[in-house]
Amino acid sequence: MSDVVIRGGRVVDEAGESRADVLVRDGAVAEVSASLPLPSGAEVLDAEGCVVAPGLVDIQVHFREPGREEAETIDTGSRAAARGGMTAVVAMPNTQPPLDDAKVVAAVLEQGRRAPCLVTVAGCITKGRAGRELAPLGELHDLGVRVFTDDGDCVADANVMRRAFEYALALPGSVIAQHAEDPALVAGGHMNEGDWSAKLGIPGRPGEAESTIVARDLALARLTGGRYHVLHMSTATATELVRAAKAEGVHVTAEASPQHFTLTEAECATFDPVFKMNPPLRTDADVAAIVSGLVDGTIDAIATDHAPHAPETKELPFEEAPPGMLGVETALAVALTRLVDPGIMPLRDVLGALSWRPARIAGLDALGHGLPVAAGNPANLCVIDPAHRWVVDPERLASKSRNTPWAGWELTGKVRHTVLRGEPVVVDGESRR
Repeated sequence: MSDVVIRGGRVVDEAGESRADVLVRDGAVAEVSASLPLPSGAEVLDAEGCVVAPGLVDIQVHFREPGREEAETIDTGSRAAARGGMTAVVAMPNTQPPLDDAKVVAAVLEQGRRAPCLVTVAGCITKGRAGRELAPLGELHDLGVRVFTDDGDCVADANVMRRAFEYALALPGSVIAQHAEDPALVAGGHMNEGDWSAKLGIPGRPGEAESTIVARDLALARLTGGRYHVLHMSTATATELVRAAKAEGVHVTAEASPQHFTLTEAECATFDPVFKMNPPLRTDADVAAIVSGLVDGTIDAIATDHAPHAPETKELPFEEAPPGMLGVETALAVALTRLVDPGIMPLRDVLGALSWRPARIAGLDALGHGLPVAAGNPANLCVIDPAHRWVVDPERLASKSRNTPWAGWELTGKVRHTVLRGEPVVVDGESRR
């Protein structure tokens, strides 16, 4: 592997900001200096006018493999993620078969290690994601799994959830993550319940379905001392519950998706299924609360909930189409456009929510992701042009699917280069593998 020099950029990481060149050698950062000599034979990555940052980390993606490869594969999903500046992602276990079996998990992890973006996985909390019997959490933990969730479904049984918290206490670094939507309250619903659902005649999913589960789970985390993570939090009430629990000392973290701090339920007025997701797009007040939660740190991470679907399924009528939208290739740009450009959040805070904080939640810092750009640390890096303006064209995305809500949007910020374990996998916005 030849040396790589990232020249002319501004290094931004958890430790601070500085104008510096970065030398990468043998998979690690070898030197960070304002006046770095160019080693013979080194590959130079131009970072003039750009930000050099730890690689982004997405702790909630759906790459559909095994079982739904017509929508996405580990190969196509990881290539899209790398083009979005990500060096590591956590794939959710609602595959076919689900990730509740050590052999299946081991096979996915092995494939994920060879991808242009590290793909690790979350293991199921319960067997078959059926919500009744705990999956073999210990076996999955031995393989390196640190996040457990039945995402796509909520663990509705409080006693099962309590036992999951208690079991995970014996598994170092583990966190129990919840898709917080009470199944009884959301049954038959297809968008946020409220004025818009009534106007459109579409059955709704009330925000209380989220907040009641979050309140219950916080009580269980308080009772057991377990670690709790709220996936794709979407309501003002749940955000306030997490804020209060953090102040009390409960071990809780939370994430929000770009769509939940940017889009509202009003998008569904077009009846375009690209705007259908679970949890659904919410009210203006909910969007404002999610933004406030990101600003004050109540919400730790930005995660995409990248959910590809084959085109023929997303072309069904709204109530028949599956929920979910693409996100890995656009998350950074949406966050910069929505949060940084208007001055709502500093760039470094947004990068923290996209990189080092999610890395810590999922234990990916132990694998060298989200770490400061400093000598001796693994070279998992991204180079971002924060001023580049571009229009989202679904046909030019690397994902196998096209269900992006950002089609036609002009966004600010684009990844120029991505480096994984010292190897440039994206150069000048184009994939190398």
